[in-house]
Amino acid sequence: MKLSNEQVATVVAEASKKMSDANYSTALVGGFVQSQTPMSQFITAHERELGGTEAVVNVIFHAALIQTCFQRAGRMPRMVSYDDLDAVAQGDSLLALQKMQPALADFIASNVAHPEAQKLLALLALGMNRSG
Repeated sequence: MKLSNEQVATVVAEASKKMSDANYSTALVGGFVQSQTPMSQFITAHERELGGTEAVVNVIFHAALIQTCFQRAGRMPRMVSYDDLDAVAQGDSLLALQKMQPALADFIASNVAHPEAQKLLALLALGMNRSG
């Protein structure tokens, strides 16, 4: 099932409102790290390509929003494994995501400037799509 632009926009709008609470992003990132340990470790392993620790946290934050989009649509992704990520790591992850989940691909393109972060988030979204 493809997520709609409206489903993604609703999650993003709610997150924007909650950003005034200093604890919101910390809780979102911390919850994602605990519930999606392999993906969090995978992101951290790309720290150099992403440009440092702050960029890693930013990618985890956006990955948590993507996971929230799936959850809101009734697709609770299980813990995404390294095998799941390997299974979707074929070719251009952004192009594949555009075909499978265009609303998420648009979200990434609109909200993440760093090309490596975009590719990584697309791969993670593909992994979540596979596991949901």
